[in-house]
Amino acid sequence: MRGVKLHSLLSEELIVPDLKSRTRDEVLKEIVDFLRSKGKVSRGKSLYEKLVQREELGSTAIGDGVAIPHCKLKGLKGPLLALGISRPGVDFGAPDERPSHLFFVVVCIPDDPSTSLQILAAIAHLVRKAAELPRRVMGAGSSKAVIEIIRGEEDRPNA
Repeated sequence: MRGVKLHSLLSEELIVPDLKSRTRDEVLKEIVDFLRSKGKVSRGKSLYEKLVQREELGSTAIGDGVAIPHCKLKGLKGPLLALGISRPGVDFGAPDERPSHLFFVVVCIPDDPSTSLQILAAIAHLVRKAAELPRRVMGAGSSKAVIEIIRGEEDRPNA
């Protein structure tokens, strides 16, 4: 877990700064469409279906305004991490029953389950460590600023 740095996996071009969607499935579709438009995935329909199937097993919202939709998809060269930001928030079935504002979308290849688990654990750790993360990210003025906020929190010693 310590080896995975989210700020190094997340690039400015993989941040959706202002999601328009208002439902779980719309958020997933909007992020998948965004990834297709950036040339990051070619099998958008398959990715969308896998993300929805995962949500049907149980919400990936972890509370505190954060959800981590994730799945495995063949044909990727390595792990893919995207971040969607919704200022009004979306009901994603969080355990604290509050809307989700940050959507860390993790897509990994099926042959490398440990990387997927390391990324998910790193996100969960970051959210626990940085209680103000959703508020700070939503207030960031640019994708570069979002990555710097995440980098700062990851590099900050545990309190």
